[in-house]
Amino acid sequence: MSSPCHYTTSPRNAVSIAGVDPSGGAGVLADIKTFSALGVYGCGVVAALTAQNTLGVTGAHMPPVEFLRLQIDTLFADVPIHAVKIGMLGNAATVETVADCLAHWQAANIVLDPVMAAKSGDALLDRAAIGKMRECLFPLASIVTPNLPEAGELMGERAPASLREMRRMAERLRGLLPHDPKRWVLLKGGHLPGDEVFDLLFDGERMIELPARRIATPNTHGTGCTLSSAIAALLARNAGQPDATETAVRTARDYLLHAIAAADSLTAGGGHGPVHHFHALWRDRCFNPRP
Repeated sequence: MSSPCHYTTSPRNAVSIAGVDPSGGAGVLADIKTFSALGVYGCGVVAALTAQNTLGVTGAHMPPVEFLRLQIDTLFADVPIHAVKIGMLGNAATVETVADCLAHWQAANIVLDPVMAAKSGDALLDRAAIGKMRECLFPLASIVTPNLPEAGELMGERAPASLREMRRMAERLRGLLPHDPKRWVLLKGGHLPGDEVFDLLFDGERMIELPARRIATPNTHGTGCTLSSAIAALLARNAGQPDATETAVRTARDYLLHAIAAADSLTAGGGHGPVHHFHALWRDRCFNPRP
């Protein structure tokens, strides 16, 4: 087994503010796995609890917003946070509370993944919260990472059905963010058919096409959570560097594609299984599962 990493400086810290998926494929648990795999110290704030496995969601519970606020304030009062990933928030009151806390603490490098449904199709966000997300969280976000159905819900229209429509949607979504060249939209095109997947990264001026080969596997539970938390981890590590966001997105996508490619090696449930967050760390020479 290889020797432990030796840091010349302390690792950066990131926090996931999201729901808990007990199967570990999505939400806070997946985010902290991703932070760890990418060399960032992970913290977690529980914004929602779910009863969930790879087959679906059977229930959800929202902690009182007073306790959510206490979690965030207690963490930020002690731990320097270099990036924030926001995932499942569930309802409008939670959205407002998270936005108020992050504004109070002047949080930086906020990655907003507007989670609205699980891979199984189960709803994870009240419709009333969608407008509140646009109003309260978009002004704080460094980058928002919707998939096509989420983009349609955010704009109150149908989801894009072509790359051309994706470009128009990315432009409209970018209009919801402040007029700041350091604010980005990453519109994920995985819901379009075809052997190739296109994502679009847009900062208001540059529209960057990011193609990738589609990987044939049913085990894609938590891909959105994993991508957004990877971006947050890499922003924490590379903040202040030229083209930090573009570099973070490209590196995060590469990490996710390898995690998807390795997903079938896991045996975690009979539905949409998780991606392999530790694909680069669990090598044969240090991890030998029994046949």
